[in-house]
Amino acid sequence: MKNTKELVNEWFERWDSGDFLDMPLSENFKHHSPYGTIDGRDPYLELVKSNQDKFLGNKINLHDEVYEGNRAAVRYTIVNPGFTMVVSEWLYTEDGAIKEIFAYYNIEGDISESRKLKNLNE
Repeated sequence: MKNTKELVNEWFERWDSGDFLDMPLSENFKHHSPYGTIDGRDPYLELVKSNQDKFLGNKINLHDEVYEGNRAAVRYTIVNPGFTMVVSEWLYTEDGAIKEIFAYYNIEGDISESRKLKNLNE
């Protein structure tokens, strides 16, 4: 069974490769962000799938990683031709999968219609 550091590394590798459907997420995965909470692995992956143009193809620069037991804190920058965003996340694992993420970030100014997520709270 993979430990927390291995799971977090896989999380970022999947984003880099675009292979988001095989992310190491538990069935009851929860993702919390400034835009709300997504409850469940399948709803999260569906959100990513319907917004691939926003989630994929970004460059991720990791700055800090701290691991302790079943939790990790990671700070990184996402670089995209249209924006740069600094993100801090707390990731929690359980039984060889990522169970929950609390993501902290802010996109400055108004979000253009083309950058808004679709189906976030449906």
